[in-house]
Amino acid sequence: MSDILTPNFGESITSATVAAWHKNAGDPVAKGDTLVTLETDKVSTDLEADESGVLEILVPEGAEAPIGAVLGRISPLDGSSAAPPSVPLETREKPVSGPYSPVTGAPEQKPEKKTSSPDQTTSGKNGKTGKEASPRFIRKPMSPLRRTIAARLVEAQHQAAILTTFNECDMSSVMELRKQFNAAYRERYGTKLGFMSFFIKAVVKALQEVPQVNARIDGTDIVENLYYDISIAIGTDKGLVAPVLRDCDRKTLPELELELASLAEKARRGNLSMQDLQGGCFTISNGGTYGSLLSTPILNPPQSGILGMHAIQERPVVRDGQIIARPMMYLALSYDHRLVDGKQAEQFLITVKNAVENPMFEL
Repeated sequence: MSDILTPNFGESITSATVAAWHKNAGDPVAKGDTLVTLETDKVSTDLEADESGVLEILVPEGAEAPIGAVLGRISPLDGSSAAPPSVPLETREKPVSGPYSPVTGAPEQKPEKKTSSPDQTTSGKNGKTGKEASPRFIRKPMSPLRRTIAARLVEAQHQAAILTTFNECDMSSVMELRKQFNAAYRERYGTKLGFMSFFIKAVVKALQEVPQVNARIDGTDIVENLYYDISIAIGTDKGLVAPVLRDCDRKTLPELELELASLAEKARRGNLSMQDLQGGCFTISNGGTYGSLLSTPILNPPQSGILGMHAIQERPVVRDGQIIARPMMYLALSYDHRLVDGKQAEQFLITVKNAVENPMFEL
């Protein structure tokens, strides 16, 4: 008999949601068969059978299981040491007591079924009621991944003193560089010259000048990172993920663009590994791709800072006493105020602003 355990995903992940069982309880399975899909707020993972036998399911779909929990078992085909698959879930041995709650893992109370009554009907057009009335809302369950993301976002705000500071930058110089070199850049490297690589380099410079932002709190200690692995938030059909670009201080703009394109493609296909998602020391999120003009991004624990980029919009600004139109972008830095002071946050933003407005990066 072998146990099917929730694997250790690393970093701050303490549990995973059972998204789907690919076999039914009592089914025969062969070594290497895909048994169950687990989801966290960062990644989706399939677990395979380590041996052949009969599947016993202990944790149902939609439930959240802590790291190391027994999700199920594979019993020998002769059934000599296995509990019969027909035994109800509540009577089998579990890693924790009580049915799993989808989010908290605590015992869950099932709602009582209610029968409809005349008092529960809603009025529709022309005073019609009951089946003739138009529905006022649709209720559907949250996906396991969305429940996990929701829980992690609330957890992030409870664990840190999050404060957001704003500034803006003039995108004229970067836009001119892209206009001037984009065709040759695409021909030479096979990818476009995007805005993100400029901001990655600007963030690295700011992290070097304000090391408090490149640190995290661990108990009563401050752990200051001496590397520059930047997480980039990418939207997918399943939710937001933040794969990591390694050693950004050592890479050129083309290298950053090519690696970012590769990670974005893996994210869209759902092929990101845990290695792709672990170890980032700072996050950049570009809400401007969706038209967002301003936002207050939430920290990506255990990191202490996240930069929000936004839509580029022509706005009137004053230059040399003259009011002129410039392509402007609002920048938002959310940070852990327990570790980073307001002065340091503004210094960080000004460094990013100056680096973007005066790009001196090798193309």
